[in-house]
Amino acid sequence: HRVPLIRDDLTRLGYVVVGVLDSATLIHDCVLQLAPDVVIVDSESPSRDTLEHLAALSASNPRPVVVFAEDGAEDPLRRALQAGVSAYVVAGLQPQRLAPVLQVAIARFEQDKALRAQLEDAQSQLSARKTIERAKGILMEQAGLSEENAHRHLRKLAMDRGHKLADVAERIIEARELLRPMG
Repeated sequence: HRVPLIRDDLTRLGYVVVGVLDSATLIHDCVLQLAPDVVIVDSESPSRDTLEHLAALSASNPRPVVVFAEDGAEDPLRRALQAGVSAYVVAGLQPQRLAPVLQVAIARFEQDKALRAQLEDAQSQLSARKTIERAKGILMEQAGLSEENAHRHLRKLAMDRGHKLADVAERIIEARELLRPMG
């Protein structure tokens, strides 16, 4: 097994190995406890079980994950990347490759994290715009305002209360739901 070699090489490169696990089932709890900068998996071919644990880790407590495997088949590689693995290294672990592999994994992880944040931001902006449009529609219908005046009214309410436009819009929608007759 390569685990002692990997541990020794990491130590020699100046990394601190905070834990070594025999089973992927423990990975989630150990990452929570030890908070490593990088998770390294050494596996002939990562099992579906291991990949499920890595996917759960990626969803709840994302970290750069490097997999060292012997199996170069496309299917495990693709499944590993879908599970959130940052780098998948097949066959032959030379000590001089370890540092660059970790650097690439960390860089790729940071890039993915930035992209996910941008996507979440865009989705939240879109959601806010939809909420504002709905609230304007309610104001236009209930108060007989033009679209421009409804928007101006929303902006004034937000400014007067020191709230975001989308939050005021959300309250208008909630108020309408509360006032809607039952049945």
